[in-house]
Amino acid sequence: MASDTSGSTSISVPDSLPSDSPGSSEGNPPTADPVDDAINTLREQQIRLHSEDGKILLTLPPEIDSEQENPACALTWAEISQQIKQRLHAGERLWQADTTVHLMTRDRLLDGRQLQEIADSLAEVQLRLERVFTSRRQTAVAAATAGYSVEQQSAIAQLNPSNTGSASALAEPLYLQTTLRSGADIQHNGTVIILGDLNPGSSVVADGDILVWGRLRGIAHAGAKGNARCLIMALQMEPTQLRIADFVARAPETPPDHQYYPEVAYVTPQGAIRIAKALDFYRSQTSGRENK
Repeated sequence: MASDTSGSTSISVPDSLPSDSPGSSEGNPPTADPVDDAINTLREQQIRLHSEDGKILLTLPPEIDSEQENPACALTWAEISQQIKQRLHAGERLWQADTTVHLMTRDRLLDGRQLQEIADSLAEVQLRLERVFTSRRQTAVAAATAGYSVEQQSAIAQLNPSNTGSASALAEPLYLQTTLRSGADIQHNGTVIILGDLNPGSSVVADGDILVWGRLRGIAHAGAKGNARCLIMALQMEPTQLRIADFVARAPETPPDHQYYPEVAYVTPQGAIRIAKALDFYRSQTSGRENK
């Protein structure tokens, strides 16, 4: 263990244990070793930074369950922030200026101030935070409100990325009280409800429905895992593109000149996306149930 001049402490974690560690000798069954557990926990609590497909992935350590793991190993936010700065400024930089960064927060809860602190640290070394991956709804809301693209996944999906395409229950709805500006991209494995506008150049992809309490002028894709019964609703429907499951509808080149009102986009039995007044859609659904 070595201390730097700033007073913080860095810990070196070996990649493997010595061959004569308890439980490693041939013929003896492996036994629980507190040294093993401590090393694995310390390794898991390290910031990870690597390049992939022209972008930088910055992975934060997960939250520690105090009931199952040693809470003394948990890092404070100040320690995480300091560790990020040390990793960014240590050694040779393997990136070009203005390279984008995808922040993998896993199940760690972050607020807007902490996200801004990470973005500032990245900017110091000419990196740009663009997208946030998280399994926490509060972190997703904070990131979207700050203007970053967001992908919210379940903790299981993040641990098993090969299973993300399989059918699974929808996550809880994601509520965003913000306007999505050009370049913003929200992905969520449930319903997305936005109290604001989708500006041109922004997009929302949801496994469930999409509800926009404002103007929808970007791209909306509901039922992304193939559910054609999902809906897209907006107070003012002016989309660049609508998608429900595998069905696609694009905006006309010349927008119709009419008064705007709440509308619903849905897939007809003939396999086409249709946009109807919300009131007419509700009446048709109600009358359909009454006639059964």
